[in-house]
Amino acid sequence: MELLIAEKWTYQEMVENLPAESRYELIKNELYEMPAPNTEHQRISRKIEFQLISFVEKNQLGEVFNAPFDVVFDEDNTTQPDILFISNENLKNLNDKNFRGSPDLVVEIVSPSSVYRDQVAKGNLYAQYGVLEYWIIDPANQVVEILVLENGQYFLKDYIAENGTVKSHTLKGFELKGDSIFTKK
Repeated sequence: MELLIAEKWTYQEMVENLPAESRYELIKNELYEMPAPNTEHQRISRKIEFQLISFVEKNQLGEVFNAPFDVVFDEDNTTQPDILFISNENLKNLNDKNFRGSPDLVVEIVSPSSVYRDQVAKGNLYAQYGVLEYWIIDPANQVVEILVLENGQYFLKDYIAENGTVKSHTLKGFELKGDSIFTKK
């Protein structure tokens, strides 16, 4: 397959010109290739996702998805958060290929190559499009930050380093313990 190279990409161009199994994000029309996550990243993602799914399903609050899954904010901005929660009220924006709109909660697990993109570029994008809660997981430092959107900006509402418990503000009653996600197995 021949790729059409353009200085500025749109979501439609991504879909039409890139292999379906490829992992790309589009931020302000710039295309970012997403490398496969490492083992530690996958373990942390699985542990968080399992806890989130259990809580969301038990309380019938909506659905949880994991990457690769496109979140299309508009034709110029599409991300694949590591994990995302969509409330029952927002499920109307879910289709068989992607989610179009703003998830209620996104989780990004940063790697050395994605720190700026995850913390700054995506953080600004998520705030701009109204994602209510944004979790940044830093495996290297065993840190969890929970940012909550207020007046169009994110504010740090909860934080742990290695041990401790953080609480979601969007999913009332949901808690995440650092030692439950940062263990090796």
